Amino acid sequence: MQLLLKIKKVKGYEDLPTPKFMTSGSVGMDLFAAIDEEIILSPLERKKVPVGICIELPKGYEAQVRPRSGLAANYGITLLNAPGTIDWDYRGEISAVLINLSNENFVIKRGDRIAQMVFNKVEIPVVELVEEIDASLRGSNGFGSTGL
Repeated sequence: MQLLLKIKKVKGYEDLPTPKFMTSGSVGMDLFAAIDEEIILSPLERKKVPVGICIELPKGYEAQVRPRSGLAANYGITLLNAPGTIDWDYRGEISAVLINLSNENFVIKRGDRIAQMVFNKVEIPVVELVEEIDASLRGSNGFGSTGL
């Protein structure tokens, strides 16, 4: 069964393109800046940029807001909380928290493609509090323990 994604455009941004997959093989659908005035993102500056939509996901699904590779590679623009998770019960406007990791100002204009959204089925576990957990070969060896 295919995932049904309901999208509602935010008032005042109905003229922006509906988020879309840019190719038949795209996994992420592009999101567009829903702003009235240009935003200048200075080096190391971060801003929450709305994308002009609200979504309704079926229970058991999440949406992830991720950086666009071209913006990251060519301009140093990425998302601060990548990926940003949108829970299935969230109904507010989606935003992308952009950060400029370059040494130059970056201008964001209304309708610019600023992020992408990917969808995943998720499992919600039943939580059981225990005194001990089973041992594993790795154990508690963490950051960098498996080498470079």
